[in-house]
Amino acid sequence: MRIIAGKHKRRVLRAPEGAAVRPTGERAREALFDILAHGRFAEQDLCLDAMVLDAFAGTGAFGLEALSRGARHATFMEKDRAARAVLQQNIAALGEERRTAILAADATRPPRAGGPCSLAFLDPPYREDLAAPALTALVRAGWLAQDAFVVVELAARADFAPQEDFALLAERRYGAAKFMFLRRGAGAR
Repeated sequence: MRIIAGKHKRRVLRAPEGAAVRPTGERAREALFDILAHGRFAEQDLCLDAMVLDAFAGTGAFGLEALSRGARHATFMEKDRAARAVLQQNIAALGEERRTAILAADATRPPRAGGPCSLAFLDPPYREDLAAPALTALVRAGWLAQDAFVVVELAARADFAPQEDFALLAERRYGAAKFMFLRRGAGAR
């Protein structure tokens, strides 16, 4: 697994052994970040100067890709100890310790945020129905800015209905994965 583009392009990311972490494939991540950079959702690349939250972080691939593409800072939330150890190694290998924070936390019960994030990635374990509770909890804890852009990754056939203050902008499927693109406060239902 590698960083797709930006200053860390082609740098390898490690993944923990076993099935506890399911890294998103490179092609799906590339498509996702192309949408963030060139999609119809914003006038400029959504990664540029963003404060990023990578919830259910695993290897940190989403947050590290965002940093590689110009994000200002990334906070990683991961409750699994082995995954956090590999995440720390990935951050160190890229020399990104100063622009990152790792929280040993459950995204469905997050600590209070130090400040809101403008871009968030939620990649909960498939078939555990954690996306909606995590999104609600992250809003309550102050993690998401009023106009935050959120990408939720789910199993391709999973159902998901965002809470009322989020607008579903688009949905894309890539193999076994589905990305839901949400904007907080933008024409919410």
